[in-house]
Amino acid sequence: MTTTGEDHAAARPGPWWWDRWRSAVLDASLAFASVVECGAEGYRFAGDAGIPSAAGIAFGVLAGSALLVRRKWPIAVVLVSIAITPAQMGYLMAIVGLYTLAASELPRRIIGSLAGMSLVGQLIVMFVRIRQGTTRGGWELGDWFVPFAAITIAIGLTAPPLLLGLYVGARRRLMESLRERADSLERELQLLAERAEERAEWARGEERTRIAREMHDVVAHRVSLMVVHAAALQAVARKDPEKAVKNAALVGDMGRQALTELREMLGVLRSGEGVRSARSPDSVPLAAVAVAAAAAASRAADESDGPFLSELEELIGQSAATGMVVDLTIDGDARDYGADIEQTAYRVVQEALTNVHKHAAGAKTHVRLAHRMSEIAMQVENEPPPELSVASSARLPSGGNGLVGMKERVVALGGVFVSGPTDAGGFRVSAVIPAA
Repeated sequence: MTTTGEDHAAARPGPWWWDRWRSAVLDASLAFASVVECGAEGYRFAGDAGIPSAAGIAFGVLAGSALLVRRKWPIAVVLVSIAITPAQMGYLMAIVGLYTLAASELPRRIIGSLAGMSLVGQLIVMFVRIRQGTTRGGWELGDWFVPFAAITIAIGLTAPPLLLGLYVGARRRLMESLRERADSLERELQLLAERAEERAEWARGEERTRIAREMHDVVAHRVSLMVVHAAALQAVARKDPEKAVKNAALVGDMGRQALTELREMLGVLRSGEGVRSARSPDSVPLAAVAVAAAAAASRAADESDGPFLSELEELIGQSAATGMVVDLTIDGDARDYGADIEQTAYRVVQEALTNVHKHAAGAKTHVRLAHRMSEIAMQVENEPPPELSVASSARLPSGGNGLVGMKERVVALGGVFVSGPTDAGGFRVSAVIPAA
């Protein structure tokens, strides 16, 4: 009988080599029955052999008590039963000993050898005993009866306990292997749960970074242009009312565009919150929340109306409206790219122009876009800024995240991003993105 580790821990430990008291009581009961049997057969054997009855009984009691150690030394018990077989005693010991031996973890060749020795011993003893019985009784039977009866009885005493022991041992090993496999699966599930938690945390971090990058691009560019136009509006309000009205309209348009893009991103956040609020926090795995939020964000990005490269001229026109001189050069034939590629290219140009407004207000800027066979390349380079300009009074703050966000976007698509000052005193931003 097999038990789990918890059952072993809960069971009371038995004495000596027994795991439980129940096993010790069972073995003691079997040993007592074997002592009684061997003692009685020892008394009969002493009468037949012409030795004192006390010696025969003592020999039987000593031999029968060997069954007490069947769990610890099963080979010794089987050997004792084989040794006392000629004395026609120890049948219970032979049966229980063979069963214990077959159910143990010993090699099959040892079990087979001892079982064969026990079968041969039983066969010889039964052959002699049956032949003597038929001779004394004066029975006239065929020559076939004695060997047939001896073989039948010997196999009947040897085969059943041997087969039962082999079955019980195989079942015990199967249960142990299943228990080990269940423990292994439990450990694997725990490991998978930990990895899922790590992936969920990573997904949340990536989503926070993506949303922060989007909000930075929207707020930094639109609001920067609004501040520049507001500064220009303040400068020309009294001198040129018509231009002031035009700048005020541009500020309003840019503010509405910024609000529209912010609403789209907030919609993505609300869709993620809807997934979390649909079920209780205890019933929804963190990995499922992260995956659902990421899927909602990706779906919103795919279904949005932009920004795309087709809006690049409008973007440059907004910067030109502030007084910046911007040249746009496009090489190659324009074609359709993936939404993520076009949005990344647009954001790179947008953020580069925003940096020009912040750090080189009024500087002439060159924007180059090249459509190549397997990639799209873009470059934004500004000349040294003039000492005094209308936009220079805007005093735009800088968070230092623009270049980092551009590089993250480009590298995420397998592209290359390079930025740095030029020899002429300006600044250059270059990016190459694979077309596929």
